[in-house]
Amino acid sequence: MLASRRRFLGGLAAAGALSALPSSKLLASVSSSCPFRLSVINDEISPDFDHACSVAANDFGLHWIELRSMWNKNVTDLDSSQIAEANRILKKYSLRVTDIASPLYKVDWPGAPRKQTQERDQFHAAEDFAKQDALLTHCIELTRAFSTDRIRCFDFWRIDDQKPYRDAMNEKLRKAAETCAKSNVILLLENEMSCNTGTGEEAAAVLKAIPNKNFMLNWDPGNAGTFPDEAPYPTAYDLLPKDRIGHCHAKNVTRLPGGKYQWEPVGTGVVDWVGQLRALRTDGYRYAVSLETHWRGAGTPEASSRKSMADLKKALEESGATC
Repeated sequence: MLASRRRFLGGLAAAGALSALPSSKLLASVSSSCPFRLSVINDEISPDFDHACSVAANDFGLHWIELRSMWNKNVTDLDSSQIAEANRILKKYSLRVTDIASPLYKVDWPGAPRKQTQERDQFHAAEDFAKQDALLTHCIELTRAFSTDRIRCFDFWRIDDQKPYRDAMNEKLRKAAETCAKSNVILLLENEMSCNTGTGEEAAAVLKAIPNKNFMLNWDPGNAGTFPDEAPYPTAYDLLPKDRIGHCHAKNVTRLPGGKYQWEPVGTGVVDWVGQLRALRTDGYRYAVSLETHWRGAGTPEASSRKSMADLKKALEESGATC
């Protein structure tokens, strides 16, 4: 086991070296007039990583991409040869990685009653609570392999009454942030409707309870918009400490009767993306705005992502950002 572990870590180091030196295109992206790291989650285009990167770089004109799953495997399940191949593809298309969009802590909290009615997006990942410490360690290794400093996480599948468990969940997240800090890694908590932090108010409360500077929010206005009484922008956004937002997902949603919802292209739905993007820019946000399409109304994931990316770029232009 130890020898196997060493071979795997050696493979990670070799894979990371492939992306260590940025190309001239990557250097140009740093001085771009776009204030954000405009990005897309790779598997929202295709499970074929080369094709997803080609679309992102050549068709969308991006310099950044977010890694979640590829070749029908979660990024956290890739072996060292697949990580090396992924890095070769990233280098081929001059793409940098915004973050490791891991499924960390997207599991049941021990002893809590399970909410059976909620939808659960797994993205080729299925881990239990006992494996989360090892998963965190592995995600930190992946940040080195893919030359990024961010890991996305959640705060456990949603409980109807989280109050009896909230302090313990916060302590788990706080310790995870401390572990990440030792490797200069930022831990990003996504507000997710099927997990315990879904709304702007819940996100603000968790950030207040966990003051670690490297514990930041992956703000997803679309996810917040699934809640019937939530106004993602400006109401929910106004509750957030702006210096604690470290990543942003872009998608849209409409609400249906009975508390249900459906995903929409970025230009349609309850999220005012022009106002949200303008506010992010005004408030000094300079990290990723990453398309997480989810909507499939154009027939295929790729076609739907193309439509939503066009909507996102239009919203950026209308907000005063040139991307």
